[in-house]
Amino acid sequence: MLRCAASAELRGDSLVASAPPAERWLLIESRTPWPRQALNALRPADPTTGLDLAAEVTRLCVAQRCRPALIRRYGRTDRTVPRRWAMVDSRPGHESIRWGDLPNDDHLLNVLSGADPGTPSTEPIYLVCTHGRHDACCAIRGRPAAAALSATYPDETWECSHVGGDRFAANLVFLPHSLFYGHVPATHAATLAAEYNKGLIVPAYYRGSAAVPPPVQAAQHFAREAGLSLSVDALHPLAVHQLAPTHWQVNLDNEGHPLEVEVTSHQTTINAALTCAATAPGQARIFTLTTPIKLP
Repeated sequence: MLRCAASAELRGDSLVASAPPAERWLLIESRTPWPRQALNALRPADPTTGLDLAAEVTRLCVAQRCRPALIRRYGRTDRTVPRRWAMVDSRPGHESIRWGDLPNDDHLLNVLSGADPGTPSTEPIYLVCTHGRHDACCAIRGRPAAAALSATYPDETWECSHVGGDRFAANLVFLPHSLFYGHVPATHAATLAAEYNKGLIVPAYYRGSAAVPPPVQAAQHFAREAGLSLSVDALHPLAVHQLAPTHWQVNLDNEGHPLEVEVTSHQTTINAALTCAATAPGQARIFTLTTPIKLP
């Protein structure tokens, strides 16, 4: 029986606007085996305090609209060097990355409170989901992609815990812009990263930017499909108007000129399991372009 990612590829499931919202990221280097719920790997320095560190980190991340994720290097890890953390701001126009050392998991509370601001970095981060305990497809397809990407970009590449969309494995996320790519063959991983280094999006395998909501992701997709810029810094949203529960008017910045894009969404039933652990049928949201895009 085919697993969820192979089944989704055979069905031709749409990748468009499937990036789960993530305006900010907290990346936590973790060298122990990752449980299905990743943050359960966190341990307080003094267990007698009764602090539920996973719950507290989750609470603070929710309040800051920040997505936490565990990270680790592909292959063997040098355990003589300190673990690290990173805070990433992916909001359009505010993209930034800050790194710091992680002496213990409790230190994450200092990071989230701002007591440890970290050190700014201009180097990108490439995440590859390999969270096999969450979904087998993520490990089966993610680890070859992580191997290929780390062979070319060893300093920028990290394996990471669940990012969403198991059926789209291998899933890659490029930070700080929070660009999601899905169904990425290992042979294409480094090419996608190279284009990102040039400031470009590759439409093939592209799921959207998690820095903006799905209707905006869809509007950006249709604008690029019409021939507009593939720059990661192009087509920022100017305004979003919800005309009906499943109908949006999105105004994008097209090189200094407003571009109006209308999109609608609908739920479709897929007679299959959308993750390896789910049961059939599944529900998926599909976006369509409402009216043709009028180019200047």
